[in-house]
Amino acid sequence: MSENNKIIIGCLESIALPELGIDDLQVRVDTGAKTSSLHVDNITKVVKSGKRCVSFDIHPDSHNVERIVNCTAAISDIRKVKSSNGTTEQRYVIRTPVVLGSEKWSIEITLTDRSDMSYLMLFGREAIGSKFLVDPSQVFLGVKE
Repeated sequence: MSENNKIIIGCLESIALPELGIDDLQVRVDTGAKTSSLHVDNITKVVKSGKRCVSFDIHPDSHNVERIVNCTAAISDIRKVKSSNGTTEQRYVIRTPVVLGSEKWSIEITLTDRSDMSYLMLFGREAIGSKFLVDPSQVFLGVKE
């Protein structure tokens, strides 16, 4: 913990997305990305209990691609997002709780195809918020001992 009560995290962290059934997902902490983004497959727009939702598949364990978690989440927004390669795409946005260490709060996540990236999720500035400071020379500082 730093002197201003912010928790120091590294450039890689392990998070949980409990409402999506994910309890240990390695993420790349990216202060250059405004919104967090998650790699998903088979995105389908659905209506559940009268609400606009998206259904999608996640492979939460990059070492076991056979494991697939099917999720459904309410659509929070649909936004145009410029990716790291400069292309702009329209993405569904969901809002879901995230757990990092002993902290739990709600974040927005855009859903996209990150299959060509090393990490399934980017943890962006809005998720980092005012809770954390990032030490890019460290990894997994937020993990509970």
